[in-house]
Amino acid sequence: MRTKLCVVVAGLGLLAALTAKPVVAHHAFGAEFDAKRPVKFKGTVTKMVWVNPHAWIYVDVKKADGSVEEWMVEAGTPNTLLRRGFTKQSLQAGTEITVDGYQSKDGSLRVNGRDVTLPNGQTLFLGSSGTGAPYDEKTKK
Repeated sequence: MRTKLCVVVAGLGLLAALTAKPVVAHHAFGAEFDAKRPVKFKGTVTKMVWVNPHAWIYVDVKKADGSVEEWMVEAGTPNTLLRRGFTKQSLQAGTEITVDGYQSKDGSLRVNGRDVTLPNGQTLFLGSSGTGAPYDEKTKK
């Protein structure tokens, strides 16, 4: 009886492990960012951090008065960026880029990046799909 019980419990554990779906914590676009606050700016990349669940691009933006603000740009997951042709070499520190996205609801210098334009004119889509971010007509094609 004891052996049967152990086999049944082990079988159920194996079945649960094989059919379980991973639980991934993720936020919706609307929880942190405001679709009514689109921003577009030029700046210089200081670093890019490839972490889950979102990669982050740090950009120094020079204001009209000469002061510099550091903006944080949230991108998609590293895996998503890699599948879109983005590599760790795509954005080196010192690269001047144009960022198009949506500012955080709290008004801080954080942006949910829609896309980034490189010095050679190439535009790379940064956004995550299915987050509730405003639909980008350019991705419709």
